[in-house]
Amino acid sequence: MDKPIIILKIGSSTLTAGTNIISRGKIEDIARQLVELRRDYRFIIVSSGAIATARQFVNANDWEEVVHFRQAMAAIGQPKLMQIYHEIFRDFDLPIAQCLLTYRDFEEGESRKNTFNTLRELLLHGFIPIVNENDTVAVEELIVGDNDKLSALVAVLIEAKMLVLASDIDGIYDKNPHLHPDATLIKEVRNIEEVTGFIEEKNDGLGTGGMTSKLVAAQICSDANIEMIIINGGKPHFLIDGLGGNIPHTRFLPEAKLDC
Repeated sequence: MDKPIIILKIGSSTLTAGTNIISRGKIEDIARQLVELRRDYRFIIVSSGAIATARQFVNANDWEEVVHFRQAMAAIGQPKLMQIYHEIFRDFDLPIAQCLLTYRDFEEGESRKNTFNTLRELLLHGFIPIVNENDTVAVEELIVGDNDKLSALVAVLIEAKMLVLASDIDGIYDKNPHLHPDATLIKEVRNIEEVTGFIEEKNDGLGTGGMTSKLVAAQICSDANIEMIIINGGKPHFLIDGLGGNIPHTRFLPEAKLDC
């Protein structure tokens, strides 16, 4: 474990590249970046997209939009999503492993220890763990839909150097840029409480997270002295350019605080 660990959380909006289906081209872009960056880092991916993947294979018009529907769609889409990751990452000699977790896996005791040991063992043997919430059993978490929080919990558990949240936006703004063209990007946050008033959510009907959940993730990381950045995953080479400071993003410094 001589290399620092980066947790990369990839939202559905990034994986679909602005469409209604999973973009193999975007996953290939991610794989190419990991090949270059793995010389200096180890990676764990927290990936959304199971339900978005299922929509490619299931005509859901006759399904009722309730929690059970979303759980069923996640059960259909998760193995197909992993198949896509496997097929593309294999071409770049990037072995992967699936880890389905719920919040109880981070509780003190044997479950937390076993989760840590599993992730650590995979990293030691050169595998990239691909983590998602076990949506078929995590009812409350599925409704809240915060893989952002899940990725922060993984970062704390494995003592990562950084959490990178890849979204459909460059970072946090002083107002919602989807609704206000004059919004200004906040490049650095030291006090999370000062930016909470800027949050104005807009549901796009695909992903389940939002900027509010990203601030919760930032606080979890801050409490553990872990840096976090929000970056636009739709841009080519977003991870390499973001880590190098070459594209706009919001950086949350570890000392940032939020009164919860």
